[in-house]
Amino acid sequence: MIKIENLVKVYATGDINLTALKGVSLHIKPGEFASIMGPSGCGKSTMMNLLGCLDRMTSGKYILNGKDISGLIDKELAVIRNKEIGFVFQSFNLLPRMTILENVELPMVYAGVPKKERRERALEALGKVNLGDRIKHRPNEISGGQKQRVAIARAIVNKPSVILADEPTGNLDTKVTEEIMKIIQELNNEGTTVLMVTHEPDVAQFSKRIIRMKDGNIIDDHPVENRIVL
Repeated sequence: MIKIENLVKVYATGDINLTALKGVSLHIKPGEFASIMGPSGCGKSTMMNLLGCLDRMTSGKYILNGKDISGLIDKELAVIRNKEIGFVFQSFNLLPRMTILENVELPMVYAGVPKKERRERALEALGKVNLGDRIKHRPNEISGGQKQRVAIARAIVNKPSVILADEPTGNLDTKVTEEIMKIIQELNNEGTTVLMVTHEPDVAQFSKRIIRMKDGNIIDDHPVENRIVL
């Protein structure tokens, strides 16, 4: 599903070069649920931006779902982002003037999906996250946990190969965190590959594998012991 080899990312700031990733290699198999952990500045967010085709690597190779995307142009990367990757962010990134239903439909608008099919697929996705009764509400009319469920519905509506979740429970309390992780586990059980960045050890326990980073390198990679299953 995801294979990166010797991934290097260097940020140039004036006369200073900052190496955020130092030749990282990683393999995520189809159907895995892995967490990336590490202190601030370790490279985990840079890694997610590269895997999500939101930024370009300095050198290395990136294979996504059997396709080498290392040298693709911006337009080709945009297509990959829309069709292959579902994003879930800590800040939700919902558009406030749109209804919940319209927010979920948005990726399909960019993909050119006909209106009738957009509506059907958005309703199906919202049903999966138990928000079928809130479709006419706007983001400011629902709770933080409900906003994250909307974000998950938007992430899965194009049936992506992989979900990239960046601190998906960072702003949520313990009860709501469990609700969100239960949904993500259910999606993973249905075959969706999930890669999640988190700084919270208890949240990482919901995944099946933990990858630890430090100073731009992977320093540990092991299956989760005593995994929490909801």
